[in-house]
Amino acid sequence: MVIHQWQPNDLQAPPEGSTKPPEVAALLQRTLRLEQLLALSRQLNATREMGALLSHIVEGARDLLGLEAASILLVIDADSLSFSAFCGPTAAKLSGVAVPIEKSLSGWVVRNRKKVVLADTGNDPRLFSVSDIERPRSIVAVPMFFGEEIIGVLEGMTLTTSTDFCPEDIEILEILAGIAAVAVQNARLFQQSDWVAHIVHEIRTPLTSIMAYADMLNHPQIKPGMTQEFSRIIQQQAQEVSALVNQFLDLAQLESGRVTLERQTLNLPALIAHAIEVVHPHALAQAIAIQVKTPPTLPVVLGDPQRIAQVVLNLLTNAVKYGGKGATITIQVVVDDQLRVAVANDGPGIPLEQQGLLFQKFSRLPGSQQKAGGSGLGLSIARRIVEAHNGRIWVESAPGEGCAFWFTLPIAAAPEDEEAFKR
Repeated sequence: MVIHQWQPNDLQAPPEGSTKPPEVAALLQRTLRLEQLLALSRQLNATREMGALLSHIVEGARDLLGLEAASILLVIDADSLSFSAFCGPTAAKLSGVAVPIEKSLSGWVVRNRKKVVLADTGNDPRLFSVSDIERPRSIVAVPMFFGEEIIGVLEGMTLTTSTDFCPEDIEILEILAGIAAVAVQNARLFQQSDWVAHIVHEIRTPLTSIMAYADMLNHPQIKPGMTQEFSRIIQQQAQEVSALVNQFLDLAQLESGRVTLERQTLNLPALIAHAIEVVHPHALAQAIAIQVKTPPTLPVVLGDPQRIAQVVLNLLTNAVKYGGKGATITIQVVVDDQLRVAVANDGPGIPLEQQGLLFQKFSRLPGSQQKAGGSGLGLSIARRIVEAHNGRIWVESAPGEGCAFWFTLPIAAAPEDEEAFKR
């Protein structure tokens, strides 16, 4: 009996016109997939930004299995999951959609702690339907275990033809789900440790002020007229701490990938009018004029009204803070293949070398704190919100020429798209 000792070149592609035994071809295919999985694992372990991490996972799942689409649904709470990442033709429609655990295929996976493999989804009642999005033809869904906890579900699917998933496909997806779960939890822990240091730093100053003035209130020599002033300062600093904590929680939620967005038709003129109303007293004190330029009619744009209002208010507040006394602020809406919104001022502008800092967490431009304080989180939160709506945000500026912050929102492709997001 002759035992063949496989050599490295046995796993190379055969010369043209020659063939390899089926078992060698299968081994070659398996080896190549495992090499891809190993490379993907290294990429995931090196990624700490949650959005990029989730995108790498679903794109890797799709490519490893040669499928048309893949998704990650992360557990939000005991009742629901959320489409936190999706690659495929319906990605824009599924982003942030909430899925009930009790009435969905992914929820079944979480409840039963088992995978689901459907070569033909047919009329399977477990499949959660999203309005005007066609059901996948075939799907494999596996739990993402972190220890004994299930943090989400990783799915691979075909959209146009049915397919039988082979045992190796399922094994590869289960291995990737385990790697992905660890990477997601590591990213969360990394964010948390990074956040703790920043939170302590940001809250220390107002807390120190609160303690100092509270101590002075108990001083026996304090004058009666000063009690009211000290109380006012304590209240002001306490409100600052509260605002900081709310911002920290807001950004943490957006970065975690577990946020669920409302999807409604946006009344953009009303959102802009409300933001102007909020900043009007501060603008009036600085003799700042605000003008609005919008087309007479606007297309249907879907989004979370509260979140988009948050973006507009943040950009407008910054324009008032940093535009300078007597500045003019222009809010402009432009419609082409998408909807673009700009909040511009004719103030001092921002040097090109500093613009890269604007959307980073806790970053402040040199000298900006002399003009206005803040946590350095506002633009980072705005970026997360816009990107969660499949839009983009950026700045256009030059020293002495003012600056304009732009963001985009996709235009609904058809009237029925609105129904797809009312959930």
